[in-house]
Formats: sequence, C-alpha cells, structure tokens
Amino acid sequence: MAAALLGAERRRPPGGSVTALLDAAAVETVRRRAGARPAAPRTRPPQPPVDDRPLPPEAACRRLGMLLANRAGGGSGTSAGRRGPYPDLGELLPQWLAAAHAHGYRAPAAELPALLDAARARTDLRAQALALAGPRALWLARLNPDWRFALRDSAHGVRPEQSSGADADAARQLWEEGLFAERVALLGALRRHDPAAGRELLASTWRTERAEDRLMFLDALRQGLSAQDEDFLERALTDRSRTVRATAAELLATLPGSALAARMAERSRSCVARDRLGDGGLVVEAPHACDAAMQRDGLVAKPPSGRGERAWWLAQLVEATPLGVWPERLGGLSPAGIVALPVADGWRDDLHGAWSAAAVRQRDAQWARALIGPPTAPLSEGPGDPAKLLTVLPERERAEWAARFVSTHGLSEAFRILGVCGVPWPSELGRAVVDALEIARDAGSYPWSFSGVMGLAERCLDPADAERLAPLAAVREEGSGGSPGAAEYWSESFHRLVATLRLRAVMLDELRPGTDEDAGGGGRGRSGESAG
Repeated sequence: MAAALLGAERRRPPGGSVTALLDAAAVETVRRRAGARPAAPRTRPPQPPVDDRPLPPEAACRRLGMLLANRAGGGSGTSAGRRGPYPDLGELLPQWLAAAHAHGYRAPAAELPALLDAARARTDLRAQALALAGPRALWLARLNPDWRFALRDSAHGVRPEQSSGADADAARQLWEEGLFAERVALLGALRRHDPAAGRELLASTWRTERAEDRLMFLDALRQGLSAQDEDFLERALTDRSRTVRATAAELLATLPGSALAARMAERSRSCVARDRLGDGGLVVEAPHACDAAMQRDGLVAKPPSGRGERAWWLAQLVEATPLGVWPERLGGLSPAGIVALPVADGWRDDLHGAWSAAAVRQRDAQWARALIGPPTAPLSEGPGDPAKLLTVLPERERAEWAARFVSTHGLSEAFRILGVCGVPWPSELGRAVVDALEIARDAGSYPWSFSGVMGLAERCLDPADAERLAPLAAVREEGSGGSPGAAEYWSESFHRLVATLRLRAVMLDELRPGTDEDAGGGGRGRSGESAG
C-alpha cells in the first residue's frame, strides 16, 4: 500500500517490481467483485403520463431554452447599480410562460428539468411553470425531492376521480399516507370541486395534525369558503395555536352572515356613531378593554410597538365588521358619504385605516373607491395602503387611476401603484409613465432612482410602442444641473427599454400558432417530439 501511494521509486513494492504490484491489485479487484452480492432489483418507475396538448412552435421552444439558461438575469450591467443596455432575459420568462399557457401549449420534455429548477428558485414562476409542465411535472416531482414543491403547488396534483369524490377510498388513503405536499394538493383540489368533502377530510384528522400543518390546511379553506364552513371554523377558534385561531377568525370575518361577523358588528356599533348634537360627524368611543371573548374571536390584545391599545383594538374590530353594517348604522349614507364625514377627537386615521383593511379583505369596490380618493391627492394624505385598495377596483379603472396619479405626482411614489396594474398597460397609462420618465430625464434627475419603474415599463408597456420610443435612446448632451453621467445612463436605459419591447414582440410572434408551418418547421419542437 505504501508503494502504491508513494510510488515505486520511493518504496520497494511487494515482489520487487511494479508489474507485481499491479498484478496484486488486479487480483484483489477481481476477488472483491466475485464476492459482492448482486444488488436487489429495483422497481422501474411508471411511465410518464400522456400530455395531449400541442408543443409550441420550434422557434418558441428554442426561445424557452434560451430564457431558462439565462433565468438568473441576462442584462449586462456596466457597473454596480447599472442595469446595462441589453434586455434581462430572466425577466421575460414569466411573460413567455403566461403567453404559452394562454395558447394551450405544453412544455417540451427536454426543458422540463430546467423549468422545474426555475420554478423552485422563483415562486413567482410556479403557477405558470407548473401549468405549462402539466402532469409530467408531478411525475418528475415524485422522483426528485428537489421538485416536491410541485406536488403542493400544482393545480394538477390530484387525479380527477379523487378530487370529484368518485374514488373516496383513494382520496382517504392519500390523505392519511401521502406526503405533506400531496395532502395539501389533495385538499386544495377537493375544495375546488367539492368543498364539503375537503372540509370533512380535514376534520377527520384535525386533532392529530401538527400546529404548523393545521395552519396550512386551514388556509386552504379560503378556496370555496362558504357559510357551510362556519361550524368547523368556530371550533378552530379554540385551537391551541394562536396563529390557527387568528386565521380561523379572519376566515369567519369574510363571511358576512357568520356569527363572528355579527359579534364584531355588535361591538363596532357601540364604538362608532353619528354626533346628533354637533356637526353631524362621527364620534368614536374605542374599547377600554380586550376581554377573553374578544380574544377568542381573533383580537390580539397586545398592540405593536408605537400603537395605543384602544386604537389597536378599535382597528381590529372595525376591520372584521361587515361593511354593510355602516350605511345602516350611520343614517343610510353611501360609503362615499360616510368617508366624507368629519371624525371627532383625532380618530379619523384609525377609523379610515380599518375601513380600508376591511374593503381589501371583503373585496368591496364601492368602499375601496371611496377610501382611495382622487389620484390628485398625495399618498400620505390617504388612509390604508392605496396599492392594496387599487387591487379591489376593476382593472381598467385601476389603470386610469394610476395614469392620473403619475401625471400629477410623477414617479417618485408610483412604483407600488404601477405594480398592481394589469399587463400590458393600457395606452393611457403607458403614455403617462413614458412622459414622466422624459420629464425626469430633462430635469436632470438622478437616473438610478427610476430603475425600478424602468424595469416595470420593460415588462408592462405594449410591445407595439417600441418604434415610437426609439428616439428616446439617443444620447443627449449633459445638462449643467444634472447628475454626472446621467445623460449616458438615460440613453442606456431607454435603449434597453426599446430593445426589450422589440424582443417581447418577436417572442410573442414566435408563439403564434402556425409559425412552424410558415417557416417550414413542420410543427415539431426542438426535442423532436410530435405535437400530439
């Protein structure tokens, strides 16, 4: 052994020669192999399921491979903090997946591993990636632990007969013996097709589940939530876990006819009333204590740092109260009329903030519209989170509000507002954003502070605007009052914007059905699979 490790020139090998040493090693190798027991045969994995959806055109398949290979980011930054003049391929991947799914395509088999790796690394890709991957994603996820997330997140994780209740025994066996991810997928599928069956399955093992699992399972009840779930959720209000109790209370509060909503409404009525002797505004008498019954219904007694106890309790009560209570309580006024009333003793921000949270939770567009106010007002003057309130409004109205906000205030506070608008942006919103970027450039503003908005514009502007925006990429002379290098950076950013829009246009055209026939591709993907 020493001779083998050190070399024959440093240690004399057994037998006196290197040949003898090698012969001995060969004999030992054969001896070990001869004495090894044969490995037990393993069961071959089942064949992958059939996916009858067509493949994308060949050019689109090649594009997918390129986007997946560059999903960490394809832009070429010239220095720290700069994004470079070239499109970021990784940021185009979500749009490719959404467009391919809209066409009804399936992913090429050769790209499935990279697609699952991408979905594992980026949760924002998972829904579209798993939809495109289809049933083969679940087949692969059962073979590779790194992809187990697909069993939980995929909408296709359960066979139709299981989710429809036709195979109740199989569903019960999967619920009792399956992996946690498979159980979550099963519960979600059942809630989509048969909410009562899903609830009953959960109730059958509820007491034996771990607290963190109960929380995840309870959250799945949001799918198909109805008054039939109230009894189960009322029992969950006494759960050992505080987070489970809080989630149960939140779900009950979204059911306007629930007993919890009625209890919260009764408490809130005693806290807010019209001032009949003064100016007709609102007077507030916040709770003086948070008793055991209130805590059972989901109120957290201890306020966060910097928040007063009474204001904290009031906000939680009002947020959990059905918004339909207030017109009846306050003289038949509309939500806009109620919001316009003065509020005495400095309670306005607390009350309006709670109403804003209730509007978002209850998806009430009329209240959201009244609370968000006109886009001409600064964000700091409004209650709640305007970006969340905007999500309650119809998409067209949301974009119109955002366009007017950008035209009035510019882009300094617009990033979160723009982030909740639909893609692609309507022309009015797109023009407002581009105009605001031009104004910022002409004013000599520090260009790096607008990189986030520029990134949104690359993903959200209509690709048809590319040629109209091309002149903005021209390098301008440095202004006397601008930041050093700002003109070059702005040119670089607009060049990147135009290049990205052009690439998006090509990418979407490649996904158009019939592209392969036009190009003589024969309708086959890059892996040679047939479209059937």
